[in-house]
Amino acid sequence: MSKAKANENHPDRRSALAALLMAPLAPGLALALQDPIALEEAKRIEVVKRVSPSVVAVVTGGGSGVVISPDGYALTNFHVVQGQGGALRCGLPDGNLYDAVLVGLDKIGDVALIKLLPKKDKDGKDTPFPFAVIGDSDTVKVGDWSFAMGNPFLLAADFTPTVTFGLVSGTHRYQYPERGMFEYTDCIQVDTSINPGNSGGPLFDMNGKLVGINGRGSFDKRGRVNSGVGYAITLNQILNFMGSLRSGLLVDHASLGATVATANDEEVERTQVLVSNLINSDAERRGLALGDEIIRLAGRRVSTVNQFKNVLGIYPKGWRLPVTYRRRVEGAGSQTRQVLVRLMGYEKREVDESGRPIAPGGKPAPRPARPGQPMPPKPGENPGEGPGGKEEGPPSPALKLYEEKAGYANFLVNKQKRDEALAGLKNAMGDLASAGGLWTAKGKGFLGEKKMEAPVKFEWSELAQGKPEIIRALVDGVDFALEPLKPDLTAQALRDPAGSGGMLTALHLMRLFLAKGEKAFPQGMTHGGETPLYPPLDQDPEDWWPLRKNAQVLEGTLGGTRALAFITEEKGTDGKVWNRLACLEVWLAADEDPCELHLDRVKPVGGGRSMPHLITVRHNQVNFLRLEVDSWELR
Repeated sequence: MSKAKANENHPDRRSALAALLMAPLAPGLALALQDPIALEEAKRIEVVKRVSPSVVAVVTGGGSGVVISPDGYALTNFHVVQGQGGALRCGLPDGNLYDAVLVGLDKIGDVALIKLLPKKDKDGKDTPFPFAVIGDSDTVKVGDWSFAMGNPFLLAADFTPTVTFGLVSGTHRYQYPERGMFEYTDCIQVDTSINPGNSGGPLFDMNGKLVGINGRGSFDKRGRVNSGVGYAITLNQILNFMGSLRSGLLVDHASLGATVATANDEEVERTQVLVSNLINSDAERRGLALGDEIIRLAGRRVSTVNQFKNVLGIYPKGWRLPVTYRRRVEGAGSQTRQVLVRLMGYEKREVDESGRPIAPGGKPAPRPARPGQPMPPKPGENPGEGPGGKEEGPPSPALKLYEEKAGYANFLVNKQKRDEALAGLKNAMGDLASAGGLWTAKGKGFLGEKKMEAPVKFEWSELAQGKPEIIRALVDGVDFALEPLKPDLTAQALRDPAGSGGMLTALHLMRLFLAKGEKAFPQGMTHGGETPLYPPLDQDPEDWWPLRKNAQVLEGTLGGTRALAFITEEKGTDGKVWNRLACLEVWLAADEDPCELHLDRVKPVGGGRSMPHLITVRHNQVNFLRLEVDSWELR
């Protein structure tokens, strides 16, 4: 007899098993064991109880929201906070009213990011917030159960959310914008009841994962009564914009610079998405032409205009996405090509005298109250202890965390994110501001056009008052030089060497940025959110999309030249995370490609400083020069 069988037949073992079987079960457990429906109900009740503490009643504005991090960041709808100013009041199911500050706005996608101010514990430390766990909205399927939580008709006077339950009735839905706003792309359609006041609240899957933010509904026109068709913005779309929202930006959605139309191909019995119109854009510079068939965007296949708009609408302006298109060639069948296209903005924006954007439409007017709802309090007004209250009070402490500026949701947040990125870069690369003498980098270069190796040397002159600054590049025996502050500097000199897009100018700005940071740009430097960055490969890969890396963007302008610094987070062998200047894009004109300096292999060079030992100069999606640096000298 086996040992396991012996243990099973042991008298003590049999007695214990008999006692367990004869013991009375808790009524709920007994019912659950008998009825799988009751088991599902018990699970649902547990999930609702678990996620409920994260649901926000947005008192200022009369809507809903959800906390997504322990430090109080929360999501809601743009139309909930529209016109409410920088300070808000929010309630949580713990019964407390919290001050909150506006952080970022997505007017087109109807999303707002706010931050609740924490309470202090007995030791004076910030009390962490309960928060929802973010799920993968791409896994949501038609037929899944879902539940929404929020504050419909402002019923949650004690901030306890209402729960509604229903089916996912559609995915990848497209809802046309209203008055140029609230374009819901790739959204989730549910029959879960969504009513006025639910706006901005969470849509959860049955595991309690946050998969959407509720916003729009198809209501009965006579009374704004729920008709069983509601729409939620997918969390995956919001995550694409999160870096920009956290940077205090008023974000813009993407357009391709081309319009498309659906056509039927009778030969292969399928629909096609064909380019029907083109404007001067990066898409045109990448070779896209009228009549080309767009097959994929960012790795997703498109075969109708609806699918095309769905995919394009979930990405921010300025991102580079791989676009795969097919072109028919007379007598030669068709050719398929993938290119990286820098996306244009969706909105037409006015600019001030310095060329900086003015917020679309200026300050939005306060939105009127919805039927059956009280008028929301005015900006700066203390809403008191209940929704829509009118009590006056002292200025909100959230106003100290808010700075208004045209083109931004919260300019103070933008400056803080910029300073954090610069500080992280300085910690990683050391104090380069004190290295104002001669800089030299030399090594072996590979010339892309000539497809040959040659010695290369970069040299930056001493930064001293009264001395002209000169940048030199000795490439395969040819000496190039640029004096950036020379009064009669020609446009061609800024673009030298020919075919580089302005390598000398880019090297000049690289040194200024590393040595002076924000001070290198007299008009200041701002944080531009986050964007994907792609490696500077010599040969185009089969698919660019999996190779992207997330990067923070800092933007500055010097003498009409625009510079974008891309900063990535790297993890060292010791497990520590540090910032790296991964790329610098220098734009000499808005309608031509920038010169890109890709900086890799950061190593110590002495004096507590580190510098890149692989520099790739790229222009027009072609590597002009790749320099493997043998030595750096920083005087």
